[in-house]
Amino acid sequence: MAKPKHQARRALHSVTAADDRLARLTVAIEQVRNGERQSLRTRKLLAAGLPKMAQKVIEEAAEVAIDAVRGDKASVVTESVDLLYNLLILWSEVGVDPDMVWAEMDRRERLLGMAEKLPKGRPAQT
Repeated sequence: MAKPKHQARRALHSVTAADDRLARLTVAIEQVRNGERQSLRTRKLLAAGLPKMAQKVIEEAAEVAIDAVRGDKASVVTESVDLLYNLLILWSEVGVDPDMVWAEMDRRERLLGMAEKLPKGRPAQT
């Protein structure tokens, strides 16, 4: 299903804002990790360890998918925020900076014309 042109333009304009939001959240997570900021939920998740962090990513991804199938747009939005939060927690735990992910997206865009999933069996070229 093709998106109307105005949605595509709006998406391009929000790229910087999205990067900024994710960057701010990344900094906030690191501040909690370093004891510079208080967040009981984040501190608890950081203390729970990698398996729990991975479980939360899976749970939130499933909730987004289920809400999408149900056609519940508002829940897709709220659960997507939860998914991004948990994904950033996981990234921070394994030492992945969002800029590393953006660099891979840029590489795929150069290679494939857009930052889509790499075809199976295709070597990772630069």
